[in-house]
Amino acid sequence: MKHFFWVLLFLLPRPALAQTLSPAAQVNVFLGSSGDHGQLSPAASYPFSMLSLGPQTYPNTHTGYEHLARTFLGFTHNRFEGVGCLGAGGNLLVKPFITATPQQTTLLKATEQAEPGYYGVTFANGIGAEFTVAQKFGLHRYHFPAGATRGLYFDLSHSLVNRFKQEEHATQGAALSGWLESGTTCSVGTYRLYYYLEISQPVQWEPTSAHQLVARLPATGAADVEVRVAFSSVSVEYARAAVQAEAARSFAEVRRASRQAWDARLGRVQVQGEPDREKLFYSLLYRTLQSPYVVSEPDGHYRAIDGTLQTARRPIYNGWAVWDNYHTQLPLLSLAYPTDFQDIASSLANLYRYGKQNFATQHEPSPTVRTEHTIVVLLDAYRKGYAVDLRGIRDSLISENRRLDYSQPDKALESSYDTWALGEILGELKDKKGSAQYRQKALGYKDYWRKDFLDLTKPDVDRLPTRGLYQGTIWQYRWAVPFDVRGLQQMMGGEVAFRRQLDEFFAGDYYNHANETDLQAPALYNATLEPWKSQALLHQLAVDTVVQHYFNDNSRGIDPYIGRIYQNQPQAYLRTMDDDAGAMSAWYVLTACGLMPACVGQPVYYLSLPLFPEVKMQVGAKNSLVIQTKDYAPKRRYIQQAWLNGKPLTRNWLTHRELTAGGTLLLQASDVPNPAWGRQNPWVSSAQ
Repeated sequence: MKHFFWVLLFLLPRPALAQTLSPAAQVNVFLGSSGDHGQLSPAASYPFSMLSLGPQTYPNTHTGYEHLARTFLGFTHNRFEGVGCLGAGGNLLVKPFITATPQQTTLLKATEQAEPGYYGVTFANGIGAEFTVAQKFGLHRYHFPAGATRGLYFDLSHSLVNRFKQEEHATQGAALSGWLESGTTCSVGTYRLYYYLEISQPVQWEPTSAHQLVARLPATGAADVEVRVAFSSVSVEYARAAVQAEAARSFAEVRRASRQAWDARLGRVQVQGEPDREKLFYSLLYRTLQSPYVVSEPDGHYRAIDGTLQTARRPIYNGWAVWDNYHTQLPLLSLAYPTDFQDIASSLANLYRYGKQNFATQHEPSPTVRTEHTIVVLLDAYRKGYAVDLRGIRDSLISENRRLDYSQPDKALESSYDTWALGEILGELKDKKGSAQYRQKALGYKDYWRKDFLDLTKPDVDRLPTRGLYQGTIWQYRWAVPFDVRGLQQMMGGEVAFRRQLDEFFAGDYYNHANETDLQAPALYNATLEPWKSQALLHQLAVDTVVQHYFNDNSRGIDPYIGRIYQNQPQAYLRTMDDDAGAMSAWYVLTACGLMPACVGQPVYYLSLPLFPEVKMQVGAKNSLVIQTKDYAPKRRYIQQAWLNGKPLTRNWLTHRELTAGGTLLLQASDVPNPAWGRQNPWVSSAQ
């Protein structure tokens, strides 16, 4: 009877909750989990943990899961949320079965529910499965119908996009352990994971092939079977120790602790406003806190990207998507999650000691994508007061700069940004000669810009792809000079001409929010005499209807999308829009808070009207920043006046130091722009 009651409770819908919901309770983990609308999953996850327990469906998307799919292949232990190239992870597949062979059991979804740190599903054949996770430990719980043949099938060669390389495993009693290697995102590089798992009942192991085996369960055992599992980047012994350390905690206790961990992280940013906006906000903030991953052990041991065993005094992270998330996610972490960001910045700097590449190496400790613009992130961290050993990696930074690619128009602009950052770093290190050399080299971007981006009369300026550009058009990439907007304005003919070309860009629907190539463009009016236009644009892109033409499949003029970009549903984002390791989610979170980095590498944030009457952000161990909106209304988008700690604020930007000092920023909302506000003392980047 008790097992029937367990299933009944699992199937019943949860009652409506009171309005005083915790941050984690407002998260919709199914957001972006259907089709090519985010590439996200509802897997049970933990903040910055490489262990992510979730469903593997058929058919699937980049995370192994498609919300509309009913057929499940089983459950896997890791995935890289929101990235392209068909994803990464999907390792160590487990399938419960109730027939003579696993292949005879079909898992057809009946119900499912999930929240941060938990995923559960029931199937038409009576099997139920639940998962929860801690930092380095995960817990499965399977329910089998009475009287059925029972077993668990393990596929150690499973990975997304069939990127499996090799594995070794061993069984002992009810334990399975070993290591596996898979190709990482975009099939560039290889990662190795060590694992250890224990099944809560005695099992009979039966190999079915070189990399697959079955654990048959006793017919008279309890209906509920648990699997305790841990991953390590170092060794099986560390994974075993992590499982043994959790031996006394029940499923409910682990789930509760995971929920508390998510509430603590999400609660560092508190918003008050319309319930639907709050739920969307926390669902997106949740996505900014999943990667990169902590890969070091509690005693500091970790595997470096050259495969060697190393020891660090602080946690080491891996699982990078810097080309994507340096615009938004990393700046957000630097502001609201300083402890995590310090470790992330140190880990990025640490890559240079062991052979950092632009993409993954052959000895990654977890799935990863790419690390272009790491030098920009390190400059940004240093100028925000984080401890980064720039002097210790100086020669490696210079060596990386010599390998930068200028062969295509977009690469020339991006490489110039990195070169500017190197010049600024050398300036911080008091190397005047080196600094002047690389700053001057960075200004060479102007020759490339005049050649390919000045003339907008050519027929290919709104086509994708063209001239070898990567996922963007001439119109979109021409704004990608965040380090020298002053110089960009001069090449366009001055501030007025610059502003008019921005007007044409947005009025013609050339902007593409489905990718990062022009993600900084909506904030560029802040560098003009009409900053209120950025206030309107950011609000529109976050909550209003847009017309979106550009996707990765060259579809301008063919069925343009008309609607909202960010929606709290499985088909959440624009078609072909990946969340890219929290990059797109962080853009919304920053916009909702009324803040946007002006230029990563410079500790400055432009201001816009928040999407809530009040935002409270923990900006340090003790300091809190409160952003209040006077005369708030959901559709109001303009700043009429502003005050910082009671004093009038006439400029439309604040520094990182001003924000992290805490206090109160009061913004008065208006239905119409105030052309006079924000024009005094404008902040415009300049590399001159």
